[in-house]
Amino acid sequence: MKTKVVLLTAGFFFSTLGAFAQKGVDAGTQFGSGEDSIRCITNISLFVPYAKSGDFASAYTPWKLAYEECPAATKDIYLYGVRILDWKINNEADAATRAAVLEDLITLYDTRVKYFGDDDRYGKDWIVSRKAQDYLTKAGSNVDFNRVYGWLDEVVTEYGQKTEPLAISLFMFASHQRLLANPDNMKAEYIENYLKSTALIDAQMEVAKAANNERDINALTVFKKGIDDNFAGSGAADCDILQGLYAAKIEENKGDLEFLKETIALLRRVRCQEIDAYFAAAEYVHAQEPTAESAMGLGRQAIKTGDYNAAIVLLEEAASLATEDQMKADCYYTIAVLLMDQNNYSRARQYCHRALEFVPSYGNAYLLIGRMYASTAQSVYPNDGVLRRVVYYAAVDKFERARQVDPSVASDASSLISSYRPHFPSNEDVFMHPDVNKGETFTVGGWINERVVIR
Repeated sequence: MKTKVVLLTAGFFFSTLGAFAQKGVDAGTQFGSGEDSIRCITNISLFVPYAKSGDFASAYTPWKLAYEECPAATKDIYLYGVRILDWKINNEADAATRAAVLEDLITLYDTRVKYFGDDDRYGKDWIVSRKAQDYLTKAGSNVDFNRVYGWLDEVVTEYGQKTEPLAISLFMFASHQRLLANPDNMKAEYIENYLKSTALIDAQMEVAKAANNERDINALTVFKKGIDDNFAGSGAADCDILQGLYAAKIEENKGDLEFLKETIALLRRVRCQEIDAYFAAAEYVHAQEPTAESAMGLGRQAIKTGDYNAAIVLLEEAASLATEDQMKADCYYTIAVLLMDQNNYSRARQYCHRALEFVPSYGNAYLLIGRMYASTAQSVYPNDGVLRRVVYYAAVDKFERARQVDPSVASDASSLISSYRPHFPSNEDVFMHPDVNKGETFTVGGWINERVVIR
């Protein structure tokens, strides 16, 4: 009798369980209810070990059932779901099917936002940035940058200074791609996005510095450099536009040393070193804490006003403060140009050599020396037309050297070589002149004092 009662009770329990079974996706609960909740838990317990071991084929079916029936059950559905769908994409030969699975992956991220988007650490901004990253990686030539931009614009607008840095970086990447596709209409938007994004990164940097969080500081520095470098090379960084954008900001932040330093560094990278905003930022920095950038900025301002002596002093200071060899070389080369303009050729050459000490491939330094040799041939040999032409050997030797060490000046070097080589002494000139012999060396006189081979 007791056995019958137990069996009847059990039968009633399971029939009730079946009657009231409901999936989590329908009930709005974590696991659902009744038999559906048991099936949810069972499928999770099945797919997780398979996925952990890399057996995504075995994991797929129980994972898909759990994902469809109880999507709020556990983050594991999404953590392992990304790997499972990634496996399916990588192992799918048919392009259309692969594109469909990629859309499934995008939907998976969206579903995670729906159920777990309020997570304190891995919230909506974190999830969407990974969605964008995966899409950009896997879509290949079919990437729709407008779509990516839409995802990230929403996140950046919603989260502001709390936005995941990767999301900000990818937002700017998508904005840059939109600019490249439509430069006439997207320039203003791109500049606006740049200013917004750098402001967000700067705010996060301040928080990281206040907390002495080296890991975040280093990561944010990398993101900011990438954003700045893309902006510098975008073509949107028109100097007149930047003057309008930065003039007021520099005045508002004239006591913010970090902002001013970053501003003059940016303007130098985009070659906007002749605008008033650059000069103003450099002046404010130099008054508070002289740097190579600020000294260079004031030096350029002195050049613009024609005060070459002051410019040389400031550029010397910039070179002494600089930590980068390229900047030191740039300073010394600029001084060389100023000295050449003052007909001080010997000192100009000395500064070219100083530039080459720091950057041996500085082709412009060799070109400048060659030009000075060629332009002074008349003054070195005013009464000897043949030796005057011998000077062109020395000039062309420098142009050749420039072409060898610096591909960026190869075109200019070749043009100069073509201009001066026809003016070498003729065979008859060499034969008739007592001081030169073909194939032998000759020391060019005057300030040049260079040995050349007569050819």
